[in-house]
Amino acid sequence: MSQAPLLEIDSLRAGIAGTEILKGLTLRINRGEVHAIMGPNGSGKSTLANVLMGNPSYQATGGTVKFEGKDLLSMPVDERARAGVFLAFQYPVAVPGVTMVNFLRQALNAKSGSELPIREFREKLFAKMDLLKVDQDFARRYVNDGFSGGEKKRAEMLQMAMLEPSLAVLDETDSGLDIDALRTVAEGVNQLMNPEMSLLLITHYQRLLNYIKPQFVHVLIDGRIVRSGGPELAEELEAKGYEELEAAAAATA
Repeated sequence: MSQAPLLEIDSLRAGIAGTEILKGLTLRINRGEVHAIMGPNGSGKSTLANVLMGNPSYQATGGTVKFEGKDLLSMPVDERARAGVFLAFQYPVAVPGVTMVNFLRQALNAKSGSELPIREFREKLFAKMDLLKVDQDFARRYVNDGFSGGEKKRAEMLQMAMLEPSLAVLDETDSGLDIDALRTVAEGVNQLMNPEMSLLLITHYQRLLNYIKPQFVHVLIDGRIVRSGGPELAEELEAKGYEELEAAAAATA
């Protein structure tokens, strides 16, 4: 008997401020799989990420989303996070006055529903920082305050390492990174991957997929997945662009 998908999206329709952006999106992600969603600007990639995480500005108007068999769309944001859904933002915000160490401790306690003893927390934090090659001074800085683009993304990788989600959604995590920062962040993601965690990469460009290898690549155009394939599909898109697929999607709309 085959195992049920970790994430099961059926005919999802969603939008913002009355404008429909996702127009019947269907996707299955099994535990331990790495999926990439690629597409041009305005295709609905970040809308999908926001709907999955429960951003109240976005409304689902049709279809279903099940996470571990449960109705994800009916869960409040904090319940989704506790259930094991994690979103790495395209543009992480600064939280002046709140240190990384305090932020991470509160997040971990909120997810577990209990107070982790300080000694255990520190041991876990330092182990994850060693794994990601993050200097311990990093934990004493205010969350994203004065961080470079690469440091913001590394901070999110550290959050992901501490929270150990079942599903991590990376929304254009390569945005604004130079090649060295991109490689560092990708190495961090690869260190954290394990058979119990699934990854959904949302990106414009194939370059991220040079470092984080997906098993499945999906092309999102005008709110629908119009084509799926393996890693070779990303290379094809890099060479040819989206124009041909956009034309085909417009012809069948």
